[in-house]
Amino acid sequence: MLAGMCCIFSHVEAEESRVLVSAVGKVSVRPDMAEFAVVVKSDAKTSEKAASETADKYRSVQHALRTAGVASEDATSATYTVSPRWEWDQSLGRSVLKGYTARHTIMVKVRNLGLIGKAIDASVQGGADEVQNISFSSSRYESLRQQALAAAVENAHRDAEIMAKAAGGHLGQLQEAVINEQPQRVRPYQDVMAMKAAPEAVPTEIAPSEQEIAVTVSTRWRFIGASSR
Repeated sequence: MLAGMCCIFSHVEAEESRVLVSAVGKVSVRPDMAEFAVVVKSDAKTSEKAASETADKYRSVQHALRTAGVASEDATSATYTVSPRWEWDQSLGRSVLKGYTARHTIMVKVRNLGLIGKAIDASVQGGADEVQNISFSSSRYESLRQQALAAAVENAHRDAEIMAKAAGGHLGQLQEAVINEQPQRVRPYQDVMAMKAAPEAVPTEIAPSEQEIAVTVSTRWRFIGASSR
């Protein structure tokens, strides 16, 4: 669905015979892809033990994701850390080393939204400690962005014509058009702290909302006054 918005600012520069207009073009889209982060982590007395336990969880989650229909190239490592875990000892008056934490984050892309709940459940049942930052996008983003851009220019042209007529003249050629900023996808997300799920747990359901792609343009047109005709 295309939508236009009235110009953000506009005015006629009589001495320079120019009409300046900014306008917005919008396209609504229902997302068809999703992405989320899966975290596996372990605490242990030694760094080797923490890393080993986290590696076991990682392999288990990856196996579960394959079973859920997520390809290996769509479940890739984002971050991996092994760090010391310090705690303050009141009696000693200083921090003491209590062990180590290994943490591995996997970014999971789901190309079929019908499988998003299944992929999340598989991650949790496979041993994930956290599921975070579920975001949504559209595989048609670029073509929809172009539609929004075209709508923005059309809206600017319409407003410029109205302004020129109201000022007692008519609109000339377009002299300049600039996209004010790089359009960004609106990607609603949810943060989910995963709990260990029993096999009989109720399946997770995710319902993404409709998104909006908006593009803003600034335009400059020639103004032809009555005396110039």
